[in-house]
Amino acid sequence: MDRQATPRSELECMIFDGSTKPKALPLSLLQDITSDFSIDQFIGSGGFAMVYKGVLGDGIVAVKKLSENFGIDEEKFSGEIRCLMKAKHKNIVWLLGYCSNAQGEMLNYEGRLVMADVRERLLCFEYLPKGSLDKKITDASCGLAWRERYQIIVGISDGLYYLHQKGIVHLDLKPGNILLDDYMVPKIADFGLSRFFDEKQSQVIASKLIGTMGYLAPEFFGSRQITFKLDIYSLGLIIMEIVTRGKGYLRVGEIGWGSHRQTHNWYKYGYAPR
Repeated sequence: MDRQATPRSELECMIFDGSTKPKALPLSLLQDITSDFSIDQFIGSGGFAMVYKGVLGDGIVAVKKLSENFGIDEEKFSGEIRCLMKAKHKNIVWLLGYCSNAQGEMLNYEGRLVMADVRERLLCFEYLPKGSLDKKITDASCGLAWRERYQIIVGISDGLYYLHQKGIVHLDLKPGNILLDDYMVPKIADFGLSRFFDEKQSQVIASKLIGTMGYLAPEFFGSRQITFKLDIYSLGLIIMEIVTRGKGYLRVGEIGWGSHRQTHNWYKYGYAPR
C-alpha cells in the first residue's frame, strides 16, 4: 500500500484484498463511515452489540459496536479478535479491523457529575447483504431450493470443521449467527463466546451457563464441560431446521430450564425422550 494511504483508503483496499490482515482502526473513521452510528445506517442488533452499515467510496462494511452493559471487558474483546484472526476460511465471516478506544466523559454518579473513562469497542467486518440464516428459514416467501439448502449445510459444516481444526470452539452456533453473501454462501459469525484450545486441551469447565437456549447440548447443563461436541450438537439442530423449516428441538427459544434439566436426566440414566 502507498505510504501516504489514509485509514479510510486502506480499509477500502482491504475490502477487495482477501490476504490483508485485520488492523486497528481509529474510532473517528468508524464514526464517519456510519454517520456517527446513525439510525439510517442501522442493520440490526444482538444480545451484545449493535451493527451498522459503513459506507466507503468503493464498498460497504459492517461495523459491530459492542455494548458495555454486558460485561464485555478487554480480555473477552481480545479473545474474539484472536479467534477471528486465526480463522481465514470462505465460510467464516471476514474481520477487516477492530477498535478499542477510551476517553473521559462526565457521568452522573449518585447525584453528582464525575469524570469516568468510557471505552468503545468495535469490530469491522465484510458486509453480507443477504442477512442471517434464521430469516431465510422462517420466511415462507424465501423458498430456498433443496440445492441451496444442501450447499448451506455443507458450507456451515466446512466452516465449523475448519474452526475445530484450529482449536476454536464457537459456543453460540445458531441460524442467527450464520450470515449469507450474495451467492448464498454461509459464513459463521459472532465469536464473542468462543474459546481457543491449545494442543494439550480438549475441554474446560465453564464458570457459568453460556450460549443460546435451545441450541445448547443437554449434557452441558449437568457437567458445564466445554468441548467441541457442543458445536456439533448445535450444528445438528441447524441442519434439522434447514431441512424441515421447523425448529430442530421442540420449539427452540421456548425451552425452559426445567426441560433441559429433564432431558439431561433422561440421558444420564439411559432413557431417551419419546
